[in-house]
Amino acid sequence: KPVSRKISDILHERSESDGPFIAFEYYPPRTPAGVENLRKRLHRMKTQRPLYVDVTWGAGGSTSDLTLDLCVEAQNSIGITANMHLTCTNMEPAKLHKALEGAKEAGILNILALRGDPPAGQEEWTAVEGGFTCALDLVKHIRREYGDVFCIAVAGYPEGHPSVIHPIPEDCELTPTEEGRVVTVEGKRYVCSDADYEKEMDYLKAKVDAGANMIVTQMFFDVAVFVKFVQDCRARGIAVPIVPGIMCIQAYRGFHRMTAFCKTRVPPEILHAVEEAKESDEQVKKAGIKIGAQMCRELLRAGVPGLHFYTLNLEKVVIGILRELGLSRAAPQPGSVAALTGAALAVTTSTDERSMMKGTILSESYDEVGRQRQLELLEKQRLEEEAAAAAAEGGEAKAAE
Repeated sequence: KPVSRKISDILHERSESDGPFIAFEYYPPRTPAGVENLRKRLHRMKTQRPLYVDVTWGAGGSTSDLTLDLCVEAQNSIGITANMHLTCTNMEPAKLHKALEGAKEAGILNILALRGDPPAGQEEWTAVEGGFTCALDLVKHIRREYGDVFCIAVAGYPEGHPSVIHPIPEDCELTPTEEGRVVTVEGKRYVCSDADYEKEMDYLKAKVDAGANMIVTQMFFDVAVFVKFVQDCRARGIAVPIVPGIMCIQAYRGFHRMTAFCKTRVPPEILHAVEEAKESDEQVKKAGIKIGAQMCRELLRAGVPGLHFYTLNLEKVVIGILRELGLSRAAPQPGSVAALTGAALAVTTSTDERSMMKGTILSESYDEVGRQRQLELLEKQRLEEEAAAAAAEGGEAKAAE
């Protein structure tokens, strides 16, 4: 059943009793078999009742047709609101027009506007002749040409955009806020300076002022950094929903590759947990579930409206996280997710950190009573899911991945 709705309208209609929403992000697979597997996965993941699913866009529109096709199938055949990524990379205005017209005609009313990464084999990003140079240009274009047809989401970078996270000189004295954003990659320390961070925040404000309805963040692993980012957004008058992007840890090498590429700050306890699990893919997934669930608990206590999961086109870890949170809508398949949620992992946050986070991310629709109801709902759902999982254990089913 088609569900042509803007995410901004859905969020406006939600009440405190609805609790936090979840969303899943996928990328277009490279092979026909991969596409078919993703289609099946979308059908399975619909049972989790995501508010929306994201489908990414290849550099220069390299996956544009498949991205739109997957969005149309998710929304008009499976019944999940779709959020289509759109980037400026190597995109002439005519190609952007075609993409936006195709989305509009298909009833895809949600766009995540991004600059995009350089095409494969290129280190530097450059605009094509007559094309846009940044996501702000794209937001302005969409609003100018289409008015209020689309809900526009944009990216936010709690640690600063990777392009402005630079090596720290040996004789450099950092400010307390800079110390809170320090990233260590292969033994080298990097940071987005306060001056660059201010420019990042000004640019984000410009995107919102130009018409963005929502912010989805880059992945992060330090919740305190996200909390500070939201505080800084609110202090600048950025009032739109800010949705944390949660990267599901699926593999040891993949975790290190992504955190190095994005220059992501990783708290010592999380790094230790991943290192302890590195000898086994299954143990890494177990660690990913525990780490992801702990992060999400802290974020929910802080009052985030929802959780946006970077799934990497997989499902065991994200379903495991939802089970740990009590947000899973159906009992997992015995032998797959259930087996991954048994190991205890010490990933904690101090009482002082929790006190700092309390009440800092609330939009106008969330207050203290709403947070308490949300936590009560989470606990109720957790108990129900544990009972359902216990009843399902002992059977055999095909693994999700």
